[in-house]
Amino acid sequence: ALLATSVAAFAPAQSAGRTSTSLNLNGWTADESKFCFGLPGSLAPVGNFDPLGFAANADLGTIKKYREAELQHGRVAMLAAIGMLVTEEPIEFHPLFEAANKDIGPAIRHLDEVRAVEPVFFAVLGLIIGALELNRATVGWKAPDSGTLGSVSGSGTMFQDLNDEYYPGDVGFDPLGLKPNDPDEFAELHTKELQNGRLAMLGAAGMIVQELVNGKEIFVNLGLAEDRFDSAAQAMLPVQF
Repeated sequence: ALLATSVAAFAPAQSAGRTSTSLNLNGWTADESKFCFGLPGSLAPVGNFDPLGFAANADLGTIKKYREAELQHGRVAMLAAIGMLVTEEPIEFHPLFEAANKDIGPAIRHLDEVRAVEPVFFAVLGLIIGALELNRATVGWKAPDSGTLGSVSGSGTMFQDLNDEYYPGDVGFDPLGLKPNDPDEFAELHTKELQNGRLAMLGAAGMIVQELVNGKEIFVNLGLAEDRFDSAAQAMLPVQF
């Protein structure tokens, strides 16, 4: 799958053997004869994209962890990409700011304003993120046992082992009921989410780098919006909530 290797740095060392399972998860049954054990995500014309061979000898548990990390990073990147675009010129939709009379600049600096005006916001944000991650851990990961040795291989449950019955990324959060019951439709939707997430990771990274380099908002840099940001007026910030 495209960018399947992008999360390799966050996963433990690969096992020498490849294992499979007969569990049917959302219509997917792991097949070691297929690329990434048959997980959806490959799409023409790229196909089975793994130029560095990270997935070639990885076991099922490692492949599932790669996919879990890829999905989560992709979801965050999709939110980040949208957030950067809608909070800058010319849209400037700011749920937290009253900025109708002032452009507060590139999105990479907006949280500086939050920190200046309401420092407790970051504590609340940390608690929310922690609660979400705790829920994901309890749903997807095996509970440590008496034989757990942290990240060191050995007897017992490693702290990064996923539950056998857990499908990567499926924590049960579907408030709008969009998850299909048909396995083929689920695989198609899953692939769409992966592809959009992969694009968003590249896009968000590119936008962040561009704003770090020249300090200009995205559409301003493209010549599609007026540059109203007065960097010399930074001392006048923060704007009010």
